Amino acid sequence: MSKKEAKKKLVGPWRGLHAAIWLVGLYILLSSDRFFPGILVLLAISALYEGLLARYAPHAFEEEIPNVPESTELAKPAPVQAIPLADLADAAPANQGHRLELLPHICPNCNAPIRGNSVKWTGPQSADCPYCGSNLPMSKV
Repeated sequence: MSKKEAKKKLVGPWRGLHAAIWLVGLYILLSSDRFFPGILVLLAISALYEGLLARYAPHAFEEEIPNVPESTELAKPAPVQAIPLADLADAAPANQGHRLELLPHICPNCNAPIRGNSVKWTGPQSADCPYCGSNLPMSKV
């Protein structure tokens, strides 16, 4: 893990399942006489579980927010600016001219899930991946 990449933790039922793996594994190890080699196997099972989740269920993780003292500028929330209703009525829909059905389901470069509301549209039928920034190939209809 690089210094720029934020640490991620399990959330939801994935975290509970991970805890259950450890509790059951520790119970089995403590009730038997094979604690030393068994704890290594339990560590391997835990690492495999997290690796499989990272690969096949990336939504099971969320970034950890570092503890920031409240006296710093980062801890203060940004002021919210109101948008007049007249400006909202004149605004065009976000997906006007964009063909969402042409987007791939996953990015071919980084294997991240692609959603029409999260991509950066560079043209009516051209978009960039929100995760790696690569241009997404559009499917032909």
